[in-house]
Amino acid sequence: MDHRTPLRGIYVPLVTPFAADGTIAAGALEELAHGALDQGAAGLAALGTTAEEAALDAAERRTVLRVTAAVCRERGATLLVGAGGSDTRRAGEALLALGEQAPEAAAAMVTVPAFSRPGEAGVVAHFRYLAGLSPVPLVIYHIPYRTGQPLGAAALLELAAVPGIAGVKYATGGIDQDTVELLGAAPGGFAVLAGDDAFLSPMLALGAAGGILASAHLATARFAELAGAWLAGDVERARPLGHALAGLAGAAFAAPNPTVIKGVLHAQGRIPTPDVRLPLLPAEPARVAAALARAAALAD
Repeated sequence: MDHRTPLRGIYVPLVTPFAADGTIAAGALEELAHGALDQGAAGLAALGTTAEEAALDAAERRTVLRVTAAVCRERGATLLVGAGGSDTRRAGEALLALGEQAPEAAAAMVTVPAFSRPGEAGVVAHFRYLAGLSPVPLVIYHIPYRTGQPLGAAALLELAAVPGIAGVKYATGGIDQDTVELLGAAPGGFAVLAGDDAFLSPMLALGAAGGILASAHLATARFAELAGAWLAGDVERARPLGHALAGLAGAAFAAPNPTVIKGVLHAQGRIPTPDVRLPLLPAEPARVAAALARAAALAD
């Protein structure tokens, strides 16, 4: 199905806040969602890595989806939802279920198959199959340092031409020749979205459409300002802001995501606890304090 959705701007992949008894703090999640949109986010991303999706049971995932979908529906905002998996058949089933549970989802973020390392041809075949049956467009989540599967620019550009694939969350851990080639040749209607927070500014300078960025929880308005500055060609404003936000991103990822971000949000009184679920452990107080100070400086 070819139902491309224009994707541009900053998308906040929401954490899943937990109450003191370990249940999902749905009210806090709703407030985080509204807060991100109030500060200029183009939309929200639900049930991604930042949400600790792998540690949620089916009922909890439905709760997260219900809350975020309701906020985006009310606000007319774009909702991206993590779905899929490394097995093509099960990924297809997950996408079909998503179409029933959240028909308002603008796109599904689907990770490149992990661990199996099927090669570039296998990855292309995987996404071609999923795009042909998915009721919502796909955003490829390319993060080779987690999946173990590299993809060159040629493979991503081949997928960019597939009907039903709306873009890629590009998180390769750096900017290299493949990055430049992809951004230079990406067709209209295919959004390259930065997925490595520290590299947002150079990615925007090279032509990225925006980003899906966990650290945008902590300074959503400034991330949105950065995206707007590069879009307007305001280099004098964009360059120093990009450096400052890269510093915030470095502090936010000084411990496994989303532990520092949850620590900061708790310190700001925005979520009831900083709790994460095993195998994650809470971030050390010094790391939380460092990120909190950078967020405060950006707010000033």
